[in-house]
Amino acid sequence: MFARLGEGGNPIQQLRGEVDRLLGDWVEGLAPLVGSGLFGSSAFPALNVWEDEGNLYAEAETPGLKMEDIEILVSGRELTVKGQRREGDGTDEVYHRRERGTGPFSRVIRLPVDVDSGRVEATLASGVLTLKLPKAEAARLRKIQVKCL
Repeated sequence: MFARLGEGGNPIQQLRGEVDRLLGDWVEGLAPLVGSGLFGSSAFPALNVWEDEGNLYAEAETPGLKMEDIEILVSGRELTVKGQRREGDGTDEVYHRRERGTGPFSRVIRLPVDVDSGRVEATLASGVLTLKLPKAEAARLRKIQVKCL
């Protein structure tokens, strides 16, 4: 489970990565507080979700990723965005500062209404993943015609 310190990189970075990973599960339990602004958010990718009459929309910041690095799953009211942020090309890089994480990621968002998963559209442009999530027919507002008797 733990890599030996000294194998494959800077031991301080390895230790920090392990501590970040171990604390990640604990921080996930604080998700309601993070959304309240009490703590800063470090979830990746950062997501915005909004809606209009017929659709939900989601935008995710995904700098440096390609569509083949991203997997999108939709089921009912649950949106999952997961994938892999790859490391450099393996040449002899010497980092002076390394703040962008690498490795697998996953975000699960509870949506406010059911989505028609068969009609979801995804585009990736300039490091922004945009999703159009059509609302399920049962979730759409309907105007009811009132009849006079």
